[in-house]
Amino acid sequence: MRALVVNADDFGFTPDVNEGIIRAHRDGILTATTLMANGDAFEDAVRLADENPQLDIGVHLQMVQGKSLSQPERPLPQTVTVLMGELMAKRWDVYRELRAQVERILAAGITPTHLDTHKHTHLLPPVLDAVARLSEDFRISWVRRPFDLPMPGNAGGFKTRVAALVMRQMRLHFRRVLLRHHAKYTDHFAGFVWTGNYSADDLLRLFAVLPEGSTEFMAHPGVLGPDLAGAETRLKESRAEELKALTDPRLRPALAAAGIELGGYRMLERMRQANQKTGA
Repeated sequence: MRALVVNADDFGFTPDVNEGIIRAHRDGILTATTLMANGDAFEDAVRLADENPQLDIGVHLQMVQGKSLSQPERPLPQTVTVLMGELMAKRWDVYRELRAQVERILAAGITPTHLDTHKHTHLLPPVLDAVARLSEDFRISWVRRPFDLPMPGNAGGFKTRVAALVMRQMRLHFRRVLLRHHAKYTDHFAGFVWTGNYSADDLLRLFAVLPEGSTEFMAHPGVLGPDLAGAETRLKESRAEELKALTDPRLRPALAAAGIELGGYRMLERMRQANQKTGA
């Protein structure tokens, strides 16, 4: 069995990003997204989530960039490096902040299916511990384990590929922490080294080598409108290119021909429960 979840980060960031995510879902292969509780376009994203019930909605937990929900008078750290220093100085109660973000999404009427973090900050042990606790406390079972598969082609710069290799060294610690809190995760993950730099042809090559089990593919689609153009992010034109790739008409027939099941985290949960019943 091969199952694929295509998950977009940054839902709620700007209306342009929201529009791109919904287009990638309606017209392409996007099956899930994670919502920024402190995003400027949060209300717009909640409305769109209600209009698109087949789209799995998770939480894009933030400890860098944007507004704090637990301490509204303070901004979140601007970079991962600054966050690391503030965590060492114990200036943040990470669990309290991230819990406030989950609670805002629940209060909006959304039942999240999965968790991930902006800038993969749950690579940091204090953030990972908080995310794993939230998974258990709120019964949001699925958590991203962001360790890239070896990707076909040469997409991604040298620094990004080195970062991916460094991240992979943390796999055993991740597994221990998540299992201790009964969190679940996909067998594989892909998309980190390709962020902002892949085409439909790259996706077709990925489908051909997708391993057995479940895989999350991380995406960042969007429409390059005025809100995104003025936002503080390096991913602007690339979001439109990702949207183009994710909506290529060749993708769904290729997935079907390869025998790959496309769906969200609710699909994975159904598969897991079915396997438990049959003893597989």
